[in-house]
Amino acid sequence: MNREDVNWLLETLKDPDDAERFVLVQYEHGRISLQTMADVARERGWINRTSNPFPTVAPHHSIEYATAGLTGAVA
Repeated sequence: MNREDVNWLLETLKDPDDAERFVLVQYEHGRISLQTMADVARERGWINRTSNPFPTVAPHHSIEYATAGLTGAVA
């Protein structure tokens, strides 16, 4: 199934959550490729290309461990 086929089928689904589930299930069952799933998700706004999935601020405890390691290395 290509991107156009998937989009055509999605036009019949009124609920956006149902549409997302449909695409995911089609991918999981091997009926569409990862690229097709990503293309459809991007076209429908399910993916925000500007968002960063990784935290930009380190958790407080990781700073404590890094500091403890540095003081041990200097001593």
